[in-house]
Amino acid sequence: MKLVLFLNMGGATNLQDCETFLKNMFNDPYILGIKNKFIRRFVAWIITKSRVKAMRENYKQMGGKSPLNEFTQSLCEKLNVKTNDFKFDFINLYVPPFAKEVLQKYTLNENDEIILFPLYPHHSRTTVTSSLEVLQNEILKQKIQAKIKTIDIFYKNELYNEMIVLHILAKKSNFDAKTLIFSAHSLPQSIIDKGDLYEKHVNDHIKLLKEKLKDHFDEFILAYQSKLGPVKWLEPNTSDILANLNNKALIYPISFCIDCSETIFELGIEYRHLAKYDYDLIACPNDSDEFVQFVLNYLLNL
Repeated sequence: MKLVLFLNMGGATNLQDCETFLKNMFNDPYILGIKNKFIRRFVAWIITKSRVKAMRENYKQMGGKSPLNEFTQSLCEKLNVKTNDFKFDFINLYVPPFAKEVLQKYTLNENDEIILFPLYPHHSRTTVTSSLEVLQNEILKQKIQAKIKTIDIFYKNELYNEMIVLHILAKKSNFDAKTLIFSAHSLPQSIIDKGDLYEKHVNDHIKLLKEKLKDHFDEFILAYQSKLGPVKWLEPNTSDILANLNNKALIYPISFCIDCSETIFELGIEYRHLAKYDYDLIACPNDSDEFVQFVLNYLLNL
């Protein structure tokens, strides 16, 4: 068996899981870089208690849950129908399904292969490294003898970028905007200063996409969303860009493969009242036919 496991932070599927998500996220040493685990646990508890009410209110505006699990489950089902060469499943870092339970579903031996596939096109220690480390540790803990292969980043992949261009132009045909905003999840500047590759990869990716889209838009803007706390984060902020628009815009969530609260709520709902001009949001790849084809093609060419 070749078992492909998609890895993501996850999204709460009910209001109770909001606290679980926050607690686990802020206990992640790659997210909250406090080396002493007892101090980190205490700080994580304080942050969780201070943020959980607001998070639940935001989730109520999305219907009480993130769409991430449903889209990822659908992606797996479509891929499993398409091929017998691989078996597809998914694991979340901060909310169910967790690594322990998913791995226990399968009987694997030394002739099998596990392919760990983080659903992040750009590398960051806060996403790719964190996800891979958790899975590799759980595989060791369960004494699974299968061969392990890891997928790192794929923002340079031609088929992946053709899909993005297709999705952007399809939306533009119904919403003729001259400005395209690439909105990426922000990171604290201190993480970048320590050598994290995320900002470089995002910039490189946008250069590739701008070259493909230069005849369709007058203006391209990179902005960062989801800033937390008082420290310096990557800029400019997406909210500030929207507040100072000079014309209609399209937004593409460049750092996300699956729609989640950051796209559906933050970009789709929260920022609406800030925007000087109207804008439309382009969906993430999700379970689209083009993303299914990209995944299959990528795996078959490993």
